[in-house]
Amino acid sequence: MPDFPWDGLRAHAETARAHPGGIVDLSVGTPVDPTPDVAADALAAATQWPGYPTTIGLASTRQACLDWMERRLGVTGLGLDQVLPTVGSKELVAQLALHLGVGPGDTVVFPELAYPTYEVGAVLAGATPVATDSLTALGPEAPALLWLNSPSNPTGRVLPPEHLKKVVDWARERGTVVVSDECYVECSWEASPVSVLHPDVCGGSHENILALHSLSKRSNLAGYRCSFVAGDPVLVAELLAVRKNLGLIMPGPVQEAMKAALDDDEHAVDQHARYAARRARLRAALETAGFRVDHSEASLYLWSTRVVDGVEQDAWETVAWLAERGILVAPGTFYGAAGSTHVRVAFTATDERVDAAVERLTAR
Repeated sequence: MPDFPWDGLRAHAETARAHPGGIVDLSVGTPVDPTPDVAADALAAATQWPGYPTTIGLASTRQACLDWMERRLGVTGLGLDQVLPTVGSKELVAQLALHLGVGPGDTVVFPELAYPTYEVGAVLAGATPVATDSLTALGPEAPALLWLNSPSNPTGRVLPPEHLKKVVDWARERGTVVVSDECYVECSWEASPVSVLHPDVCGGSHENILALHSLSKRSNLAGYRCSFVAGDPVLVAELLAVRKNLGLIMPGPVQEAMKAALDDDEHAVDQHARYAARRARLRAALETAGFRVDHSEASLYLWSTRVVDGVEQDAWETVAWLAERGILVAPGTFYGAAGSTHVRVAFTATDERVDAAVERLTAR
């Protein structure tokens, strides 16, 4: 298995912690704001659950997933047999290839700059991982699985619907399963992300397409491990059959909290406003300090490169430069070789910590 990237940040974390004002940890996108009352109250009301929940999940929770996708994303035509709750999206990303029967001799494709777990999932299944943004680079090959990630982690890039449609059409000609990681779809700032399941992209057919969604960012529910997968009913049924045998089941009370959070948009709008304000302050400070911010039109990160005398600095040199100022970020190399001059700066810290970072970046 690949090494866990964040283990390589330990020395820089110690440097940042030694800063007189303490560390500002912007290296991971961990929510820090309160869990919304609507979810916490629903969880508390559902504490009496002596029996086993089912792997497929409550019909009411699955319906809430479908209602949210239609209301917020314009996704239509999905039935209850086309959605499955999962215990966080990372475990699904890591195991999805394996659960769909992908294995040795198969190829799994993911973006050149990508969440490391796509590669982990390919390796776990015994498949060949390929990082590329170019369909033509694949030649006549028909990958078993192709990952999309829009909005992107780490870059915040949003793929336009015409590009998504092109990928779907290409994959269908080859029998390739397309899985779209859309966990940041409601974290948009300068673009309007579109789901791969939107009719303009999929043409009204969900065949060979899956989309992943999470409530960790939208609703500050990272600790609840609330997510779901939706799309092709045949693929969902295959995942369900495997997950039944493995006992991969979302706890019943958590399903109730998930339903309550999906049914309520007000708290998500409020959280979006908090992140927008932090993003604006942090971006301005980075640019004042000589950074250039690329893409970043969505997600919870600023994809940044430090420019000195017109030259982009090495990612690890930038990590060290920021750590000396008590700010910890993730080097772009965690996400692929193409990130060698960038760092990923999360704006999920508290207002007080973001303000501390702004002060350090703009100090003369």
